[in-house]
Amino acid sequence: MKITLISIPVLDQEKALKFYTDVLGFIKKKDMPLEGGNRWITLVSKDAQDGPEILLEPAPLHFEPSKVYQEALMKAGFPYTQIDVDSVDTEYERLTKLNVEFSVKPTIVGTVKIAVFNDTVGNNMQLLEML
Repeated sequence: MKITLISIPVLDQEKALKFYTDVLGFIKKKDMPLEGGNRWITLVSKDAQDGPEILLEPAPLHFEPSKVYQEALMKAGFPYTQIDVDSVDTEYERLTKLNVEFSVKPTIVGTVKIAVFNDTVGNNMQLLEML
């Protein structure tokens, strides 16, 4: 078994696509129209283009439990998922210059360094660097 796709619930697919590609640097892999004006949009890491895909899932708009869960995570300040990076400090500086809002600045927690930012479409995301 292996993971090939992970869904991230987003409040606005177009805004999410722009943020995840233009700001975070992911690459669009698939973009197919679906019913109801939604799209099947997947992204991959530029460093692992044959690796797992991120699906920008419009679930919060169409599935109330997803909306409740996403809002609860945001309110509590918990990240939806994590993105591994070589240097949290470097990414923090780069993203801060692009006006990305961080709720947790680079912080050492045991054997890792983390930072948490708002992805502009309803999620906190955690950057993680192994020390």
